[in-house]
Amino acid sequence: MKKDLDVITIGDGMVTMNPRSKGPLRHVNEFERKVGGAELNLAIGCARLGLRTGWISRLGNDEFGKYVYHYARGEGIDVTQVELLESYATSVNFKEIREDGSGRTFYYRADSPTLTISEADIHADYIKRSRVLHITGVFSAIRKDDMSVIRRAIRLAKEHDVLVSFDPNIRLRLWSKEEARAALTALLPDVDILLTGEEEAALLLGTGDLDEMLAEFRKYGISRIAIKQGERGCTVASRQEVIRMPAVQVPQVVDTVGAGDGFNAGFLLGHLRDWPLERIAAFANKVGSMVVSVSGDNEGLPYYEEVEASEILER
Repeated sequence: MKKDLDVITIGDGMVTMNPRSKGPLRHVNEFERKVGGAELNLAIGCARLGLRTGWISRLGNDEFGKYVYHYARGEGIDVTQVELLESYATSVNFKEIREDGSGRTFYYRADSPTLTISEADIHADYIKRSRVLHITGVFSAIRKDDMSVIRRAIRLAKEHDVLVSFDPNIRLRLWSKEEARAALTALLPDVDILLTGEEEAALLLGTGDLDEMLAEFRKYGISRIAIKQGERGCTVASRQEVIRMPAVQVPQVVDTVGAGDGFNAGFLLGHLRDWPLERIAAFANKVGSMVVSVSGDNEGLPYYEEVEASEILER
């Protein structure tokens, strides 16, 4: 079957309430409605870079759900596998942003519409259309009592020559360290591309030593590994080489949310275009750096031509 999609992802989409002022959330009085969700951000990032992207999800058949659905469709994402459900409320989160651009997110996603997704909703005819299946620890945490959906998606990907990309994206508000480690390490043997933060890698493996992390991940047979290190850049590895890529200078950090999703999108683009590993790392770093200069979960995700034209320099 023709691969008419580049990346498919599965996960929540939600309304993000962005504060109009910085500081502790209890002192913020006004918010601006945005769209968020780790998997949806990744899909948006990929679509803006020119990749053909599909999204499997469920939203409430309410005003917020319709807003998220049309936003995703407007970004060029294939939403044929997204349904609007009666009797479910679309998930919402509220962001808190500090003066340095760091922040926290408070989620209101109990009884998320995505909990209704069953194995029967993951169709082989859809999965096999793609070159990459991207999964995250967020959707895994929401469904931690039933990982059958993730396992079916991975199984279908393996059967139809679809690469599995994985971002642990561990949210400790959703589960404990022990639960996350047990569930997510069980997925690693089927992962082709690992896109992880350094702290998440340490949590999964029980070591903070970078070389030990790479060695342990390689034991699982993962062919491409990217460890995101924030202000210190990233370390990426294949089976043959390791590239340590310095961070990127930005004029001002406004909002760090979504930077990891932007990095992931940039990495997947480079991988699918068969670029050298060093070029992939540099491009992914640049995409992530551009996100932090703009407020919002995905407003800063750039288009390909914007990345190419950017004069942001590596340190």
